[in-house]
Amino acid sequence: QVQLVESGGGLVQAGASLRLSCAGSGRIFSMYIMGWFRQAPGKEREFVGAVSWSGGGTYYADSVKGRFTISRDNDRNTVYLQMDSLKPEDTAVYYCAAGAGGYSDHDVRAGRGLARGNFHSWGQGTQVTVSS
Repeated sequence: QVQLVESGGGLVQAGASLRLSCAGSGRIFSMYIMGWFRQAPGKEREFVGAVSWSGGGTYYADSVKGRFTISRDNDRNTVYLQMDSLKPEDTAVYYCAAGAGGYSDHDVRAGRGLARGNFHSWGQGTQVTVSS
């Protein structure tokens, strides 16, 4: 298990940017795919995007593609979610999660290894609110 703590949420206006961070514990952090999810009030938690163990492969939900960027720094045990051109519909609690090991950059770019059931450790979430 990996323990994860998100930070960086806040209240911003539409069109603004935010960068979320997710700090992980343990040296095995670098073994896992890392994912970001979000949950808006009254809705189910949805996948936002993921990054491969090396950082060389990423995959995004269509709703955020071209606006959000995921990266990671394994030396710092941290994964980031850069959110640009934010929209009111991006308002949600954002969660990071540790996923499966053993998938290549190519696998992640193709969307393999990203089934919800593969994510086994979750942070507590950070609120992002985008006003119109």
